[in-house]
Amino acid sequence: MKLRFSLLFAGVLGGILFNACSTKKDALLNRNWHALNTKYNVLYNGNLAFEEGREQLNTTYQDNYWEILPVERLQVTNEIRLDSEDNNPNFQRAEEKATKAIQKHGMEIGNEERNPQTDEAFILLGKARYFDERYVPALESFNYVLRKHPNSDKYNEATIWREKTNIRLDNEELALKNLKRLFRYERLKDQEYADARASMAQAYINLKSPDTAIQQLKIATSYTKKGWEKGRYLFILGQLYNQLGYKDSANLAFDKVIALNRKSPRVYMINAHIQKIQNTPITAENREAMLEYLTALETNRENRPFLDKIYRELAVFYANADQDSLALLHYNKSIQATANIPQLNALNYEDLAGYYFDENQYATAGAYYDSVLTNLPENTKKFRNVKKKRDNLEDVINYEKVVQYTDSVITLYEMPVSERRMYFENFIAELKEKEEAARRKEEARVTAGFAAFAETKGGKENKGKFYFYNITSLGYGKNDFINKWGERTLEDDWRWSNKNRIRTSEASGETDLLTDAQGGEELSDDQKYSVDFYISKIPDQTQVIDSLRKERNFANYQLGLIYKEKFKENRLAAEKLEKVLANNPEKRLILPSKYNLYKIYDEAK
Repeated sequence: MKLRFSLLFAGVLGGILFNACSTKKDALLNRNWHALNTKYNVLYNGNLAFEEGREQLNTTYQDNYWEILPVERLQVTNEIRLDSEDNNPNFQRAEEKATKAIQKHGMEIGNEERNPQTDEAFILLGKARYFDERYVPALESFNYVLRKHPNSDKYNEATIWREKTNIRLDNEELALKNLKRLFRYERLKDQEYADARASMAQAYINLKSPDTAIQQLKIATSYTKKGWEKGRYLFILGQLYNQLGYKDSANLAFDKVIALNRKSPRVYMINAHIQKIQNTPITAENREAMLEYLTALETNRENRPFLDKIYRELAVFYANADQDSLALLHYNKSIQATANIPQLNALNYEDLAGYYFDENQYATAGAYYDSVLTNLPENTKKFRNVKKKRDNLEDVINYEKVVQYTDSVITLYEMPVSERRMYFENFIAELKEKEEAARRKEEARVTAGFAAFAETKGGKENKGKFYFYNITSLGYGKNDFINKWGERTLEDDWRWSNKNRIRTSEASGETDLLTDAQGGEELSDDQKYSVDFYISKIPDQTQVIDSLRKERNFANYQLGLIYKEKFKENRLAAEKLEKVLANNPEKRLILPSKYNLYKIYDEAK
């Protein structure tokens, strides 16, 4: 009897469950069964995958603090994606779960959806597509909710997400119109109201209306319950005030970001400090206080991840105070501390390039401009400007080499014989001193290396063996050969003097004094330490010196034009043109030099 009753009960229960699984029957049991399975099974796992995807985006996304931040943290690649392509496996899984919930548990009966959880499935589907940068399919998902679930408690959320998608599709005017309608006819929760206002702010930023965007962001900041959103919105407010030129209002917004402290991500607080510093003019009265401010940021252990930006601000501070050595030190520290922030690297390299350009070290400046270019996107105006400056610098480098060479030769030619001899005696003494210091340093290095090797197992095993079997002796002999003869290729006639390489100055590119000016060969020891040899290389023919003077004047004239027209460096241009006129120039250079000087001084009035 009990068995029969159990079988009967199981059969009835199975029939009820089988009947409840149907998506074609609009019964209370069917609706609740599918709603329960949708919410606590498929959608639950889908939402978990979606949140993991967003967390991954937040950890990998890098904001560009040198431009107005987007209201929403989302890396946009501007790539056209197909439905089959995935950007993030977590978003793909969330989309799969949402699709499964719709296909398996959807109950569209009589052109009306009867499963109350299907709207959430479509919203999840739309959000997964949105963060996967497939905005048109995302728009379809949100529109489906608004069309099929007009009485849903998720109606406002779906509307806000639809308008965020419209903004991504550059339909800002439509998004603003729909959001204003939402405010007029619907009652929103505080967080929904904040999200809608923030979306409107982004639309106005895109439409180049920062003043209206400020009003929307103020409202969003007041209503949001999320600390990270409040910090981000306040920081963007400060940026917008800066864009409009309202430095005091910007600093008030940045002060509010700083006051949030741990309620908001620290990255906003540090950048707020930096923006405040940049907004504050350095004067004699506040210079010491500003240095203390920057030093406090530098020494705070919690700011270690942001030292690259702090070092840069210290470098700029010292550069403005004409403390060049400290400025260079902190620029280099900023570069070393920078972790994959190309915008910061580009700024540091550009400042260093400008410094070396002003110091007339043009080859070094050119190398830094090359580094700037590697940190800039190629299709930007900034890249094109720096590239043009770098190309123009090639002419500067070549003409400056001519000026330096001709100046040196003419200066030596014009020296009295006694001064000329004294100059080369001092040069030779300095050369010997440097070579002796280098020799002692190398000997100490080799001795220390062999001493350390002798204590190892390999060194002890080779002790007392034939020369070519003794690693220690062989290594010492090899180093002694290199010190005496330099690096030599294994070939016939290896002792010939023209096998040596010509040494050049990296900073100026000039041929070294230790090479034969005519043959391009490295000098022998007798020549290297002979005053008479150097003196004999100075031209003594008037026509040669006159030719060098003409070369120098023409190079200075060309430099003056380049500085004036291409670099807008009127001070340097004037110096070069004045030198042309002061050194008995050819007639063809006099009139254009005077005309360009007139234009320069006229602009300076």
